[in-house]
Amino acid sequence: MMEKPLYPSQYMRITQGYMQGTHQDSYAIDEAGSDAGIDYMKAPFTGIIKKIYTNDANEVWLESVEPVEYPDGTIDYMTMLFAHDNDVSNLSVGQIISKGARFYEEGTAGNATGNHVHIECGKGKFTGTGWHENSAGYWSINNGKNPTECLWIDDSITIMNDFGYSFRKVEETPVEILPETPAEPEKNNEEEKPEEDKQEEKPKEPMDEPVKEEPKLIFTCPKTDIYAIKLEKNQKLYLL
Repeated sequence: MMEKPLYPSQYMRITQGYMQGTHQDSYAIDEAGSDAGIDYMKAPFTGIIKKIYTNDANEVWLESVEPVEYPDGTIDYMTMLFAHDNDVSNLSVGQIISKGARFYEEGTAGNATGNHVHIECGKGKFTGTGWHENSAGYWSINNGKNPTECLWIDDSITIMNDFGYSFRKVEETPVEILPETPAEPEKNNEEEKPEEDKQEEKPKEPMDEPVKEEPKLIFTCPKTDIYAIKLEKNQKLYLL
């Protein structure tokens, strides 16, 4: 199933938006986590580290290993830039990071004010040096794109300050509930017979094997996920 890039922090507390301050002429945002301490970032998609730049703010570029689904339905690769982690010695170029894995932390590397992570999204694969000097004199990711047009959110993310931005939410796939089938009344294997009939009962003729009912398809799983089904007494469930 194609991945949907998820907002990388379990808390959304955006402290500086795009196109303002040090983010002029770029779609960069600052994510400060739950408080003034240091929170971790999760990989928004399964990605490969394309570049690490330690001469400034420990910038790391992560490129999706496969095309991903953007909130507007676009299917393309995505590259993201993260900055300000105090220590990236655990990371290396070419390293594969699984979606949802903790791989980056808030920090103040690069003369940042207060612990946070500088985040930028770029459409497509990593290109050139990964960034360029923009018209405001700041370095910004190549092919920069509005983060609300790149990242999804879900119920695992606590929204503390979305800065007035609207992120599309991943919708859960509804499970089709089939109507209940009334349970058949239990039957005795044989009816009571008079005592004299039982004594004179003859051996039964051999019978053909009963015809086995074919299982019926009740549900086709639309995607890999966890589903729950409530069954009443005597209801049957077949899996194909």
